[in-house]
Amino acid sequence: MNTINKIFSGKIDEEVHTEFLKFSRGLFENRYLLEAKKQKDRWALKTGYEFANFFVKKCIEKSKGEIQLSGVIVYTAKLEDSKIPIERVKQFMGVKQYVINSKVDSVHLLDTMRKYPKAFYALSFKNESFELKIKAKAPKSAKPSTKGEGEPKAEFCSLKTNDKSIIDDLFFDFPNFSEIKIKHALKIDSIELPKGVDDPVKLRELSKRKGTIIREVTIDGRKEKRECLFEV
Repeated sequence: MNTINKIFSGKIDEEVHTEFLKFSRGLFENRYLLEAKKQKDRWALKTGYEFANFFVKKCIEKSKGEIQLSGVIVYTAKLEDSKIPIERVKQFMGVKQYVINSKVDSVHLLDTMRKYPKAFYALSFKNESFELKIKAKAPKSAKPSTKGEGEPKAEFCSLKTNDKSIIDDLFFDFPNFSEIKIKHALKIDSIELPKGVDDPVKLRELSKRKGTIIREVTIDGRKEKRECLFEV
């Protein structure tokens, strides 16, 4: 289940909590962008960077044997005991980009994702039921929206698939469509810090964000809007 679905379903977990740690107080518009079109026997999707890990995990879970993998794994620490061949490592401001361009056993990639859930997996690969393309770079840092900021396009991730379960997860409120576009605004009203904790790292990791998520949907020419309060 993707992050937005978890919030609207009231199934917030540690994964959602970790994902929201990057947000400060303020309004973050045009987040978790989604676009999709129904084609003859599959769907064509484009999304923002927030869905990269979700796509990689969903697709790799349905893959068997070796796959041709290309892209980067972005992480702040060393990837230890990973069986994924690393071509080279690029580093900037303490952030490492592990460049990958080789055949990898799907089991090894899934094991790495489980061991390093906080890493960003900007990886591209395909099989008979999907074709996934993700830009091989780190996402931009989360900053509050500013006036004059143009509306970004959903173009970081591209997925063509015939897997209906992915559609049902992403478009949980409107799973049947010809064409759909969705954008989200995150309004972080407050950040609650844990009491009795002095360590700055733990203080950040245990902090909770309270606010509202606004889901704006344009489906087959009509517009819908939903809001949900959250505490993560």
